[in-house]
Amino acid sequence: MNLRSSWVLETGQTREDTRLTQIGATNALNPVQVRSGILPGSYDGKYRLSGFWMTGASAMAATVSEGRAVIQGDISQGVYPVALPLSQQVTFAAGDAQYGRVDLVVLRIYDKLYEGTRNEALVEVIQGQPGATPKAPAAPPRSLPLYEVTVPAGASAGNGGIPWNTALKDLRTSVVSAGGILPVEGPVAPGAYPGQYQDQDLPSSQLQRWDGGKWVAYPQALGGVVPTSVSASTPGSYNGQYRATNAGPLQRWTGSAWVSAYPGPYFNDSLDAGYTVSTTYVNTLTERAENPLSVTFTAPETRQALVTFGSRIELTLASGTNAPCTGFMGIRVMQGTNVHRELEDELSVVNSRSADAANAVAVSTTQRLHTLTPGATYTVTAYYRTSHANIRAWFDNTFIQVTPQY
Repeated sequence: MNLRSSWVLETGQTREDTRLTQIGATNALNPVQVRSGILPGSYDGKYRLSGFWMTGASAMAATVSEGRAVIQGDISQGVYPVALPLSQQVTFAAGDAQYGRVDLVVLRIYDKLYEGTRNEALVEVIQGQPGATPKAPAAPPRSLPLYEVTVPAGASAGNGGIPWNTALKDLRTSVVSAGGILPVEGPVAPGAYPGQYQDQDLPSSQLQRWDGGKWVAYPQALGGVVPTSVSASTPGSYNGQYRATNAGPLQRWTGSAWVSAYPGPYFNDSLDAGYTVSTTYVNTLTERAENPLSVTFTAPETRQALVTFGSRIELTLASGTNAPCTGFMGIRVMQGTNVHRELEDELSVVNSRSADAANAVAVSTTQRLHTLTPGATYTVTAYYRTSHANIRAWFDNTFIQVTPQY
């Protein structure tokens, strides 16, 4: 009997039995019971769970490697710690002549206080029923499933045996001490209390926290930034949650999609020159292809944005007139059909010329937009005019930039 246990034998429990099996693994299942499972760890630290690993040893036998585990009984029976200090072989019965079957390998506690006539801890094969679509048998009381093993029809020591590379289905689950972070291996079980943690393996590869109803990624639960290792297709847990991206900019969950957390700056420009001889503001310039020049942006929660606009303005004679003149570039800000900020000369950028001097000057300004409606869409459009109908006001290298203030 290689499998050691504590508090099963009526007599004969040795000090060595007790030392091997006092493992302190009590992941809560409910207020009274703990989760059955295997203690994690490997010799080289590369694997989460190497205890009770099973590999084929011969045609109809397999080797179960050493390990330690706890097996929870019924709610009034307590938990049984077990240890297998040396690997052990288990043997499978020959296959049925017509049908395949699925056997179950378990760690099993026999306790005559609750059932049967013996006290013993065993690594045991529970033989399944042959059938056209065979299923593994149910695990008996006070047992911990390790593997399902598919035994083909006719399998025997002299007839090829069990194909170990494809016959094994790993059922092992892990367990750690109370309050420890559980490395998930095998089926994902519900948490026992809000605030419990587990480390999910591939494909998500994330630390998770039980919120009382589901496992959520640790950064999501605490309002932190979701890391780039989480798939971009994974939805957020709440509106306003942030996630990092491989491209760099943070994204924010809107309730239906990940969008840029800090959109902007919004920018548009034209390197094409155009002119106007209108003495009232117009948004179309002669000889320019891009008309009108506009920028659309979404207002931030701060209700504020900086708008910068400018142009290279030149004033030229249109019909022999030699008079002082000024060229104006301004902006109108609209929210839908509502004017948020109207055109004003004193808010425009200008270039002026005297009666006998032509010039070209690059001018720009930065101004604050405020009392915006958070989340609303606004459009900033450039407008132009000249102060003299016989003098052309030319505008080149014109631009608008809106930078939301966060």
